[in-house]
Amino acid sequence: MVVIAGTITLDPAKRAAAVSAATDMMDATRKEPGCHSYTMSGDLADPGRFHIFEEWDSQAALEAHFATPHTASFQAAVGGLGIREMRVQKYEIRSVGPIR
Repeated sequence: MVVIAGTITLDPAKRAAAVSAATDMMDATRKEPGCHSYTMSGDLADPGRFHIFEEWDSQAALEAHFATPHTASFQAAVGGLGIREMRVQKYEIRSVGPIR
């Protein structure tokens, strides 16, 4: 399993546009083969910060996601949101199970 997690900090005045772009992206991405979860959420304390969490079957599924039209549309939208910082990382997970 491949997990993508991180934060994006953008111009807080662009929050509504970011929420709209993120909602469209989540709706389309969650229908993709190999996608277990895909969430972008706004930080409760910082209106300019968003959190990203994704779970994919494989690297191949993630790469197919990057080639979709909705990913291209989202990337174009993000360009106008005044990105101040982006820290997103990929984790390759060997096993998953409950906390206890």
